[in-house]
Amino acid sequence: MDAAPTTFAELPRDPRLGVPVPFACSSPTQLDKRRVTQCALSRVCGVCGTGLGRPIAFLGSAAEEGRNAFHFPPTHEECATALLAAYDGVGEAVLGQDEPLASWVVVTTASFEFVRPGRDDEDRRPTFQLTRVLSG
Repeated sequence: MDAAPTTFAELPRDPRLGVPVPFACSSPTQLDKRRVTQCALSRVCGVCGTGLGRPIAFLGSAAEEGRNAFHFPPTHEECATALLAAYDGVGEAVLGQDEPLASWVVVTTASFEFVRPGRDDEDRRPTFQLTRVLSG
């Protein structure tokens, strides 16, 4: 695997949308399954690819928050905020979403469970389930 960027400014940019491509994505519209798993198992940020401390932030839709099942991997709070600012106004489904979002949620936690889909699950993407929400 390629070396991870170390700062938000070093993220590659998507030529079509003009937005940074996070560590966990192969493009703004596509999560990279290997990197998503790496983020979970190695506790690295889905945006910048560096190690996570606490709190851990998750970004996603209100529906993901309601289900407690996020598709985008854990991030630093600062990375989540910077990424969402950079993606403001992008009218496409990005960052693991099935449809464009009018608004995003950022929820912080101290820990999470990485849940791989079961054989009978319709949605084949893994999810991140927060074990203790600190804010949302």
